[in-house]
Amino acid sequence: MAEQQNQTQAQDEIVYEKVLQIKRLTKVTTGGKKLSFSALVVVGNGKGKVGYALGKANEVIDAIKKGLQKAKNNMVWIPVKGHTIPHDVIGEFGASKVVMKPASRGTGIIAGEVVRSLCEAAGIQDILTKSLKSNTPVNLLKAAMAGFAKLKMSMPPQLSDDEKVEGKGE
Repeated sequence: MAEQQNQTQAQDEIVYEKVLQIKRLTKVTTGGKKLSFSALVVVGNGKGKVGYALGKANEVIDAIKKGLQKAKNNMVWIPVKGHTIPHDVIGEFGASKVVMKPASRGTGIIAGEVVRSLCEAAGIQDILTKSLKSNTPVNLLKAAMAGFAKLKMSMPPQLSDDEKVEGKGE
């Protein structure tokens, strides 16, 4: 029983954490200005699980900690076919649009900073992307995640043939 828990923890172990953006926010009140901070964070295990979050607090370190914890709790599985994504996809959120295409081995991650960090966290090694319209980091991140959610693949890689649901084979 203890071995199974250790395997599960090792499988979900976070190997990639990156703070994409830290913003200083100011709220003007009758008593003066109140400062707070927000941190946009991406985490991943390098095997297809990735999460992101926006942490907010009165101190930078607390905002980063909150963001990391939220991102770890909100991790989702992204289908990865070998070293790239299974097919072309377009993700949209708000005014942002991200076009993602699979690439041949050795191409690398051709992407902007935000989408690149998301791909690195997911363990994608070769991908072609293009960000269109708005370049707001939060919207780009959500657009890329919407695109990844549209990806179709039969089953997550950790399931064996015996565990696959009938009718969902490749």
